[in-house]
Amino acid sequence: MNKTLKFGALACAIALAGCSQSSNTTHVIAEQTSAAQAVQTYSANTFFDTTSFIGSSFSPSGKKILVSSDESGIYSLYEVDVKTGSKERLTNFEDSTYPVRYFPNDERVLFTKDSGGNERYHVYVREVDGSIKDLTPGDETRAGFAGFTKDGSQFFITSNQRDAKFMDLYRVDSETYEMSPVYQNELGLDVGAISPDGRFIALSKNNTNKDSDTYILDTYKKPLKPQLISKHDDPAQYTPETFSTDGKYLYYSTDAKGEFSQVWRYELATEKHSPALEDEWDVKFIYFSKSGRYQVSGVNADASTKVTILDTRTGKQVAMPTLPNGNLRSVNFSSDEKTMAFYLNSDTSPSNLFVWQVGGISAKQLTNSLSKEINQSNLVQSTIVRFKSFDGLEVPGVLYKPKQASSTNKVPALIWVHGGPGGQSRTGYSATQQHLINHGYAIFAVNNRGSSGYGKTFFHLDDKKHGTDDLQDIVYGKKHLQSLDWVDSEKIGIMGGSYGGFMTAAALAFEPEEFKVGINIFGVTNWVRTLNSIPPWWESFKKALYDEMGDPATDGERHRAISPLFHAKNITKPLMVIQGANDPRVLQVESDELVAAVKANGVPVEYVLFEDEGHGFTKKENRISASNAYLNFLDTYLKESFGPQG
Repeated sequence: MNKTLKFGALACAIALAGCSQSSNTTHVIAEQTSAAQAVQTYSANTFFDTTSFIGSSFSPSGKKILVSSDESGIYSLYEVDVKTGSKERLTNFEDSTYPVRYFPNDERVLFTKDSGGNERYHVYVREVDGSIKDLTPGDETRAGFAGFTKDGSQFFITSNQRDAKFMDLYRVDSETYEMSPVYQNELGLDVGAISPDGRFIALSKNNTNKDSDTYILDTYKKPLKPQLISKHDDPAQYTPETFSTDGKYLYYSTDAKGEFSQVWRYELATEKHSPALEDEWDVKFIYFSKSGRYQVSGVNADASTKVTILDTRTGKQVAMPTLPNGNLRSVNFSSDEKTMAFYLNSDTSPSNLFVWQVGGISAKQLTNSLSKEINQSNLVQSTIVRFKSFDGLEVPGVLYKPKQASSTNKVPALIWVHGGPGGQSRTGYSATQQHLINHGYAIFAVNNRGSSGYGKTFFHLDDKKHGTDDLQDIVYGKKHLQSLDWVDSEKIGIMGGSYGGFMTAAALAFEPEEFKVGINIFGVTNWVRTLNSIPPWWESFKKALYDEMGDPATDGERHRAISPLFHAKNITKPLMVIQGANDPRVLQVESDELVAAVKANGVPVEYVLFEDEGHGFTKKENRISASNAYLNFLDTYLKESFGPQG
């Protein structure tokens, strides 16, 4: 299970830019002392004129690719012509729609959508004639897609329509959409993978935040009884990934063999386990093309994802054509496996969709997502930096140095805190970050203890120590910034979303003299209330959440002690709070009360509330408004008279 525990803002795509590891900061600091450069600055409207794309599913003919794009201001479905790159819009809702895939044998499409950011996602089908049907109706229903059978005659969905706490598994007829129950989830298990013939279901159960199990359910055997296949003595994570295309093996990830997650495979006939894939970092995913010829895997290598494509017939890695700078993500193959679609992403370039005739000399770029008004050379590439925290622990981070910065033109800076707990700041394009960097703010995205991607020991160092040890990592990240001769050591702020928002408020409340300003983006401020008001569909991993954060029944005193709201009288530095009114994770009342409490101190507070958003902002106009608000707040309270304005 990912330790993020659903607190992190919904990620629409995984950032996959290459970045080399550095074991110390010596050569990094040397590079950072270079002279300042002249740079053209751009508005938030220009940065968000950049288009975001999600999805790379081929149509059965291989002539089209299903994507979701926010070019209209909100994510909608489009078909992209593989030959020409032209797009046809398929949906036009007030809420964002996200692609699942085409049906295997025709051009109907499946997609998901919630209402106003409430995270009650439904599964929809768009017929070839354009009509749309909600397959999982109900105001309180939350549903998800779980896969097609290999012949395409049936597909599977999970839904909590029977019990709000648990996701049951249903089989859906591809022609009639008739639903029939497959597995009634009374044990709090989660569906991880389904065999191509639909016979075997791989299930997982979170026992603690360090331990999980994998089960196999044979739907041909009655009564239905999940069989445990991950017997182990010491705590370890076992998570199903995918079945082999012949249905003989289940591939699963586990950290039982060392610090980092490996992929192993389980042979259903013999019940034997064998290693399949390991690396010096966490292996994050593995899957196969339709026939199984191509294996796609990804490794979380020091805050970037390294994707490998293996030809299983030869056992050799597929040689890719020459491509622009960046890393691959969302690799998919056409049904005949002759064409591959993928995105390429870097710090200075948003994800662009490419297609490649496998074995060909060159790939074709189908999208140009960066605004035509932006010169890419004005954007900033990140550097991986490590520093020592209060107890000597080495802590990594992703550092962005504005082009304006030099030893004679020191710039203000921000510590950026990711969501979670247990998320990770990663390399890759961010319009919000690049907008601030472009206007002269250094950003240091610290991956404090408890972040994912650096081994299970590092991952668990913050368990029940939130707002204390991990907060000190953030403070020491600030000290590292102060050691750089191009940073204005007196002008350092902090900002973050979700858990990062909590850390921002905690920094202002518990280390009130460290940071000059804070921007709290839908952050938890009252852990007592938050942990007692979690959405019902979190039931299956509630125990793991409590192992991470503490059980509200027994740890209420500690939760109160680390909650910024109860210590808001200590906040003396300017604060900005951003909130979505429909957020089911961090309720609006969290932000309302913090704003009122800090205002009572006579401290400048700015509050931006989006009535049509939840936990993360999907509408482009709202993202522009938020980005403008960040910059104006920082220019007013942090930058002051520094540098060019606008």
